[in-house]
Amino acid sequence: MKTRGHDIEVTPVSDQVVVRIKDTVVAASSRPVVLTETGCPPRYYLPPADVNMDLLRSSTTTSHCPFKGDAVYWSVNTGDGLIEDVVWSYPEPFSRVEQIAGLLAFWAEKPGVTFEVNGQAT
Repeated sequence: MKTRGHDIEVTPVSDQVVVRIKDTVVAASSRPVVLTETGCPPRYYLPPADVNMDLLRSSTTTSHCPFKGDAVYWSVNTGDGLIEDVVWSYPEPFSRVEQIAGLLAFWAEKPGVTFEVNGQAT
């Protein structure tokens, strides 16, 4: 969908996505959706059932995106330190991106976070 020069698209894919934080597998999914958005890198959003929720700690951080809505955040504790606000979700996103409702995304840019997509590091 294009809004005032801003494209945003959500696409279900069959990629196998593995997210590690400090060498701990935090998520593994073959049911991700990819959100592509003008000015942002593509983001994989994963079902909570494919994320080790025991490692997540609820954060008080929130944010607002004029294209997606209000996000909530989690930090991840892998046992050797806390990576703060590295996971987020849109519990009630705007209708144009309703496919990401309740799915979890990870900041690939944070230190200690690595992604593998179909067996390849990204």
